[in-house]
Amino acid sequence: MSRVGKYPVIVPNGVTVTVNNNVVTAKGKLGELSYTFDDGHVVAKLEDNKVVVSPLSDSKQARTLWGTTRAQINSMVKGVSEGFKKELELVGVGYKARVEGSHKLVLSLGFSHVNFEAPKEINLACPSPTQITISGADKQLVGQIAAEIRKYRKPEPYKGKGVKYTGEYVRRKEGKKK
Repeated sequence: MSRVGKYPVIVPNGVTVTVNNNVVTAKGKLGELSYTFDDGHVVAKLEDNKVVVSPLSDSKQARTLWGTTRAQINSMVKGVSEGFKKELELVGVGYKARVEGSHKLVLSLGFSHVNFEAPKEINLACPSPTQITISGADKQLVGQIAAEIRKYRKPEPYKGKGVKYTGEYVRRKEGKKK
């Protein structure tokens, strides 16, 4: 029995959820998201402001998709109501970032030019030149954009320079000895 899948997804006020065959659509103040799941293994029903996911059989595939489908629907509902946010820090001399327009991020990371164009569903902000805030309704897309920005200059273990998540611990190595 799935520990995640057995709990219903509670739909908060201001969010409308519709279930049509194997497509669940959530609409809220931050946008609209939809998720298509495998209809041969699990079924989703909307019962008085709760989305209940249940398996159609006792097979291993049905049990694994049960929890996954419930988690995806929960993330979707939370995303359109509250949204998701990732914060990055730039550590290093001369490392800075700024937002041009609404979705273009210009990074100074020791390369000649790093211009990052974000999709229109994602909001980018730079509260300070060494901080980047990525927010949006889609949890997967917010995490993917944060990972792509971090990939330009990962934190290195000797001085800790690079782009890291806020609160991330960078394990440091000892340098050369004479």
